[in-house]
Amino acid sequence: MSATIRNLQARKAEHVKAARALTDKVASENRDLTTEEQTQFEDIANKIRSADASIEREQMLASAEAGLGASGSVEIPASATISVSSNMAVDPKRGFKTFGEFAQAVRGAGVSGGRPDQRLLIGAAAPGTFGGEGSGTDGGFLVPPQYSTDIFNLSLTDDALLPLTDNIEIDGNSMVFPKDETTPWGTDGVRSYWQAEASAATVTKPKFGTATLRMHKLMALVPLTDELLADTNALGGYLPNLLSRSIRWKTNEAILIGTGAGQPLGAFSGAAALVVAKESGQAANTVALANITKMIAALPPGSFPNASWLITPDALPQLFGLTLGNYPIYLPINAGAQGNPYGTLMGRPIMVSQHASAFSAQGDIELIDLSYYRTITKAGGVQMASSLHLYFDADATAFRATFRVDGQPKIAAQITQAKGSNKLSPFVQLGAR
Repeated sequence: MSATIRNLQARKAEHVKAARALTDKVASENRDLTTEEQTQFEDIANKIRSADASIEREQMLASAEAGLGASGSVEIPASATISVSSNMAVDPKRGFKTFGEFAQAVRGAGVSGGRPDQRLLIGAAAPGTFGGEGSGTDGGFLVPPQYSTDIFNLSLTDDALLPLTDNIEIDGNSMVFPKDETTPWGTDGVRSYWQAEASAATVTKPKFGTATLRMHKLMALVPLTDELLADTNALGGYLPNLLSRSIRWKTNEAILIGTGAGQPLGAFSGAAALVVAKESGQAANTVALANITKMIAALPPGSFPNASWLITPDALPQLFGLTLGNYPIYLPINAGAQGNPYGTLMGRPIMVSQHASAFSAQGDIELIDLSYYRTITKAGGVQMASSLHLYFDADATAFRATFRVDGQPKIAAQITQAKGSNKLSPFVQLGAR
């Protein structure tokens, strides 16, 4: 190690020591930094960053000097070869700065009449039966993977239900899961018995089944006018949000009420779902305390900490007057409910959702523990491509997004209690009133 690097490291150590002394003083006095101390700390931090940069430069130079011969030049063997490759192929954005810049390159390939931007041809598929994606005239161009990932991440924000499920990313098209729906108090499966001394053991065995999930394809096809394609900034916010919003909506709908035919089987479409009936004489368009407490009581043990409420917007005003004794059970946004825009009901977060049924119909209020719902998604999330000529006569370019997913409840039926006649389920709806 050179003397220069040692001196720089010693200087950095002094700066770090000064910063630590300042923060230790504040911590011992149980307070925040004052304005003067904050300025002092930022000044020390800048000195540390400057020292790091200086050390990095010196280390780079030392490494370079070590590779030089006595003549001061690099010796290259006669048998060696030098090759040059582009970094764009390994760049997840394929050399484009923004999605808008990529979209404009696609548009340019369709109107220029010449060879398209070389970045568009990186990773393009070979022409095939239905028109390849290797050239603009045959089909389109693959969207760089980083922008596809960005769209997928946007689809998992806000009220997305997929992150709440037991999700597994796979590379294939299907997966088979083992399942055991027996209970410790049931009559089959693995059970234990009290044994008398020297008596023969009672033999039990697991009762296994399987559940197969097979990918279904969700597709969004969006034509964009050439006027919009000419605006890079507008494209960066318009198309990703449009696609992610649609993917999020359709995936949520399938997780809740999917038919299972060409799409996931929804949590409330299977036999495991449970409906809590209205109270005797309860009027339409009302929500009673007993409705809420009975829905919570219908959850399996351990589900309540994982459960969330899905409520139609029209039912929300009914919650404001619900109390348990002198205490409200609905808490609008407050310090304890940060991250839940609509607050909590009996301590569990509320999602006001258009996926819930109309007010007073069955399913206008739902309590769901999605850890009991299994999903599989295609590794890589959303796949995207573009087509220059699908809407040629409309002066538009088409962008296509596909998302492959499947899901179904982990249990096929409601849970029978060890003692008591009421059934349990992680998927609970309030009945019609």
